[in-house]
Amino acid sequence: MLITLEGIDGSGKSTLCEGLKSRLTDLNPLFTREPGSPHLGDAIRLAIAANGDPLVEATLFVADHAVHLSDVVRPALAERCLVISDRYSDSRFAYQEVSLARVHPNPRGWLTAVHAGWSIRPDLTILLVLPVAVAMSRLSSRTCREHFECLTFLEDVQKNFLACAAEDPERFLLVEADRDADTILDFVEKSIRARILR
Repeated sequence: MLITLEGIDGSGKSTLCEGLKSRLTDLNPLFTREPGSPHLGDAIRLAIAANGDPLVEATLFVADHAVHLSDVVRPALAERCLVISDRYSDSRFAYQEVSLARVHPNPRGWLTAVHAGWSIRPDLTILLVLPVAVAMSRLSSRTCREHFECLTFLEDVQKNFLACAAEDPERFLLVEADRDADTILDFVEKSIRARILR
């Protein structure tokens, strides 16, 4: 089973992921993340820092996704392992669709075509939904902000996440991310266990 954690920057994904690592040990899950390829990590970080051609950035993220599937996700699923990924392809549609709007007439169509036929659909996607102003206040302490960590960009990203959820409601579980972290962790843990027992 493949479970993914999604949400805008500052929504609490990393905190949730760390909590799940301690709560789900009996299930022996494999925790992973995107972007995460050691081969492409430096190139992705440089592309983000440069804030240059959005198509270059998007293509690097797609390549990272391909490596992630080939090296981590597919082998683990073949062993019937529970895989939990901190970010996955939905982040591509949420973030890169905003970036690509500057240079491409149909960003969603391009992203859909690029992922068609080889990407794996998650069994469950936990989407942390947070008022963008709250997310921005959480990000205010970061010394190095990336180009997409701004109010208007993240507002559009969250709209894209919610559009993905509306298109595939069976897969998505929306979580109000401005609640107490332990409350969120309890709810998500129970939801994951319930989905596994289906």
